[in-house]
Amino acid sequence: MSAVRDRLTGALYAAGWAGVQKLPETTAQRLGRRIADTAWRRRGGGVRRLEANLARVVPDAGPERLAELSRAGMRSYLRYWMESFRLPAWSGERIRRAVEIDGRTRLTDAIASDRGVVLALPHLANWDLAGAWVTTELGTPFTTVAERLKPETLYDRFVAYREGLGMEVLPHSGGSAYGTLARRLRAGGLVCLVADRDLSASGTEVSFFGEPARMPAGPAALALQTGAVLFPVTLWYDETPVMKGSVHPAVEPPVHGTRRQKTTAMTQAMAEVFARGIAEHPEDWHMLQRLWLADLDGFDGLDGGPRGGGAGDGGGREEPGDRGDSGGAGEEVCRS
Repeated sequence: MSAVRDRLTGALYAAGWAGVQKLPETTAQRLGRRIADTAWRRRGGGVRRLEANLARVVPDAGPERLAELSRAGMRSYLRYWMESFRLPAWSGERIRRAVEIDGRTRLTDAIASDRGVVLALPHLANWDLAGAWVTTELGTPFTTVAERLKPETLYDRFVAYREGLGMEVLPHSGGSAYGTLARRLRAGGLVCLVADRDLSASGTEVSFFGEPARMPAGPAALALQTGAVLFPVTLWYDETPVMKGSVHPAVEPPVHGTRRQKTTAMTQAMAEVFARGIAEHPEDWHMLQRLWLADLDGFDGLDGGPRGGGAGDGGGREEPGDRGDSGGAGEEVCRS
């Protein structure tokens, strides 16, 4: 069954990349909304998990408001996928017109300084599109990390897709990614990491919307070790076709404390910026997986199995339903 499911997932995404690129843009948008609404109405585990997560982000929201947010969230999630399927066919000019970034000068000045730059993002809107904008508009290549997906053909497709957008993609597994990222930063390079959910079960504990959660220590640790600048970045959609984003002020290392204490403080500061961006645009936070520590210990029926492992789903392996650092495969949508 696992092999059949892997082949089906790979085939669905191959069809998506091949077929959606050929559709007129308005048709692709309508298709995305239709798929999103179908998944939302079926109320699978991902939709219910999304609502549970949003209940922490918008604590005063009642059931009706949460339902509205989760429906908008699924539409935002499918907008991500429709854009991603079409991105390889977009011209450089189309990519430039699709993104507006506040704090651009903050980023370009840091890149020009040759200190090395770490951009850390939550699962907001479309980070692949933001990455394509960086390589196209700024002309700056960067390095990122991808969790290995099953089936392997799907992982290979995601790597090829992102490399085609100008990214260097390193595998999350194998233990060598951190050292390579550090070398890129010491050489004055740019590193981009999706960093609001820990995949290793050894992340840094932070307070996130008032509750304990774990987030990757990598962005802060890399900045501390290499002297690179660490910028949190948030993205969002509005009523226009243009995705918006903000490069926030740099997270500065504390003057005092051990390396571990400094890493924890910087990760907490990063989490607070993420929280503000998510609270402003909760419908664009594509978090259909478990995140808070309270949800990682035990079972609540939302994800169809026991919780644990600290990696969100699967006890440490990024599942095809996770967009995550890996770019994921939208299992919630496939099931619909």
